[in-house]
Formats: sequence, structure tokens, C-alpha cells
Amino acid sequence: MSKELPQNNNNEEVDLLILFNYIGERLNRFFGLFKKIILFFYSTFIFSAKAVIKNIKLIVIVMVLAGVLGYVLERSRPVVYDSNMLVRTNFDTKYQLASNINYYNALISDKNYQALSEIFEISEDDLQHVERFAMAIGPETENERIVEYDRFLKSIDSIRAQDITYDEYLENRDIYSGNLFEITVESRKKDIFRSLETGINESFESKYSLEEKEKRERKLDIRKQSLEAQLNTIDSLQSVYIQVIQNESETTKTNLDLGEGLLLKQDKSQTKEFPLLEKRVKIVDLLRALEEERLEEDELFKVVSQFQLTGNLVSHWYNKYSLLFPLIAFGLLSIGYVARKFAVYVSNYEG
Repeated sequence: MSKELPQNNNNEEVDLLILFNYIGERLNRFFGLFKKIILFFYSTFIFSAKAVIKNIKLIVIVMVLAGVLGYVLERSRPVVYDSNMLVRTNFDTKYQLASNINYYNALISDKNYQALSEIFEISEDDLQHVERFAMAIGPETENERIVEYDRFLKSIDSIRAQDITYDEYLENRDIYSGNLFEITVESRKKDIFRSLETGINESFESKYSLEEKEKRERKLDIRKQSLEAQLNTIDSLQSVYIQVIQNESETTKTNLDLGEGLLLKQDKSQTKEFPLLEKRVKIVDLLRALEEERLEEDELFKVVSQFQLTGNLVSHWYNKYSLLFPLIAFGLLSIGYVARKFAVYVSNYEG
């Protein structure tokens, strides 16, 4: 036993040494790789800085010229204005609106200003300033998105609805998911937007939407007639009960003495005035809700906000030529420098 113990200790020490050597080797490799990465970025930075400093005059001249050219083109480009209009659609008029927006843009691309003039009832000269029409989802609150999600779940199978989360719904919904839309018009004339509203307001009507509106009206009328019939029945029953109570109050109660202290009295009729009153209140509430529903969606669309009298100046980053051209010029110079160095390296390479 005494001989085996030192041997076991020696084996454990050897295993620990091997483990420490393995860990040390891995750490050295890791730090070596890290050092190479740092040196690579450092060398790249020094190489780039050296190339820039060496060719600073050429770079400055080219970038200044590119900036001047971009500024001239930026100033010569027509100024564009835009304005937004918010609308809330009913009876699926959003599909007709989207179709008409695409149609208007197609007419602009074809320069068919005569057709546009017939639609918007303004001169062709004014319509030549219009750049494009666009349609997007309108601004929404979190509560409105939740209501839309709840409405979507009710429209699909209950088993399938369990697998669709709120985040998945928001990620996968398209422009037609809601009913509030933002219509944007871009034009080179800044005070034309209000003149376009009449034509846009006529973009919502379609045969399908009119049929859906008429169908909804007929359904509401049927429900209203049914509720009014129930209300008339309740009123008739209430009149009967009231008449019964009045008759009982006017009739003198007859007491018959049967002797030995026994009296025979006429019992009062059992009526149900209170349940009828409760039922009547519920029906009146349903009728009021019915009329509110009719008033809420009584039109094909509602204009939430109109176009502004004067549009806003459109400024996109890709139209900033005075900034983009110098950056593009610097990028082209860098590519040219690297390509030249690579060509020299390939020419001198001997394997």
C-alpha cells in the first residue's frame, strides 16, 4: 500500500501538468490570434492613412470638384413638395383606393395628363407638376393595433388563432390589414394639393363596396324591425298588466264569512311588470347601439385630415448630391488605388 500511494500521486501530478500545458497552449493560441487581428486592423489603418496622406492633394481636388458638381445638380433639380391626407375606409373600399392610386401613377408615367384632368377636374398644366401618388398605413396607437389583432383572430379558425401571437401578426400583416391610410402626393407645385382632393374622394366608390353597404343597411333594417316588434309586444303586455291592476284596484274586495272566523278573500292576479321592464330597457339599448353602428359606418370613407394648403419641402438623403458625390468620388479613388497596387503586386509576383 505504501508503495502504491506515491505512484498515484505522481500520476495525478502528471495529469495536472498535462492539463495546465493544454490550457496554456490554448490561451497562447487565443492571445496570438487576438494579436494578429489587432495587428491586421492596425496595419490596414496605417496603410490607408499612408495612402491618403500620400495622395491628399489629389483626393481633396477630386472631392471638392465632386461636391461642386453635386451642388450644381442639386440646385438645378426641381424642388418637390408633398402633402398627406388621412382617410378611414369602410366596406373594403381600401382595395379600390389602392387600385386607383396605382392607376394614377401609371397615367403619370405615360404622361397621360388628359385622363388625369378628367379625373381630378383641374387643368393639364397643373397636373404636369404632380410627381407621384403613394398610399401607406396610417398612424396607429397600440390600442388600435390590439383591436385589429382581436378582429383578425375572430375572422379565422379558433384552432389556428391559438398559434398566432401578437408579435407575429404585426410582423406579417400587410397594408390592407387596417382601415386607416395615409395618402401622399408629391408635386413640383406647392399649392396644388387641395385641388386633388375631389378626384381622390371619388376613388373609393366601387360596385362591390356599394353592394356591401346596401347589404349592411338591409341587415340593420331587419334587426331593427325585429327589435321594434319585440318592443311593441312588450308594450302591449304592459298595457294589459296595467289594465288588470287598475281593474283590481277599482273592484271592491268581497269577503265571505264562513263562520268560526274563516274569511274567503279574492286573490290578486300575478303579473310580470318588472321582468318586462328589464326586457324593454335591454331592447331600447340594442336599438340605440344599432343606430350608433349605422351612424359610425354610414359612408364609404371618412376624411380624417385634409391635404395642407401648401406642401412641405421634400428632402431625401439620396437627393443630397453635394454630400453623396464626394463620398462616391472618394470610394472610386480608393478602389482605383487598391486595384493599381494589386496589379503591381501581380506583375512582380514570381511564385
